[in-house]
Amino acid sequence: MVHEKIKLSVSGSADYAAMYTYFLDLSPEIPVKKRPTVVVCPGGAYAFTSDREAEPIALGLNAAGINAVVVRYSVAPARFPTALLEVATAVQYVREKGEAYGCDPERVFVIGFSAGGHLAASYGNFWSRPFVAEALGCASETLRPNGQILSYPVISSGPFAHHDSIKNLLGERYETEKENQSLENYVTKDTPPTFIWHTQTDDCVPVENSLLFVSALQKAGVKTEFHLFPEGGHGLSLCNPVTSNNPEQLMPHVAKWFDLAVEFIWSISNRKEG
Repeated sequence: MVHEKIKLSVSGSADYAAMYTYFLDLSPEIPVKKRPTVVVCPGGAYAFTSDREAEPIALGLNAAGINAVVVRYSVAPARFPTALLEVATAVQYVREKGEAYGCDPERVFVIGFSAGGHLAASYGNFWSRPFVAEALGCASETLRPNGQILSYPVISSGPFAHHDSIKNLLGERYETEKENQSLENYVTKDTPPTFIWHTQTDDCVPVENSLLFVSALQKAGVKTEFHLFPEGGHGLSLCNPVTSNNPEQLMPHVAKWFDLAVEFIWSISNRKEG
């Protein structure tokens, strides 16, 4: 495995901001030359990045034959769009340098959890905005994600908002700019194919966040797969002992989201190949 820490440095980046590669070795025994790659955005209310939604996710993807990059993005007091540009940097890296490590530039995905889901969905909506390509000095098409996976995501800044996440993201600009972070209002035909899951009993980030986003995706004609599980709290990650020893987070039925997400990645990947 090629496991490297690569510093992230855009306007406003914190000293700790970095991306960590989890690129599977190429082997003459394995007839795979290029693999899908997933850029991982852990949650943490834009106050920290969760360990439970970082390396365990990357290693799970590796076990499924998929490369991964974990982005430890800048959080408060860093403000929008710093983290967004750091995710864009990771996608640019995979596209421009990843082929040497077996990354397929035509199969680049993002996955995010909770506030990291907000970050991933922001990227899915805003990747084509001119300010993103201008900040990175590349063409917008270099930054296009081929798909996104959103896990119990923060989406709305309206009545169902997780206000702490949006406040941490915007700081003193919260009152004047919070409406700009209500992502259900910014879905377009250029938003990538989306896999999204949530639990009905999430008492931290209400399920309405996902429902609003799914409705917007449907209206825009974006290929969408949505799973609503009837039970489970917030921050479940893989729902198994790899990511928690809390009995309330050990949910075998909900844990099926990961295999379904892997199927989604391969279905989009195979469509790209065809």
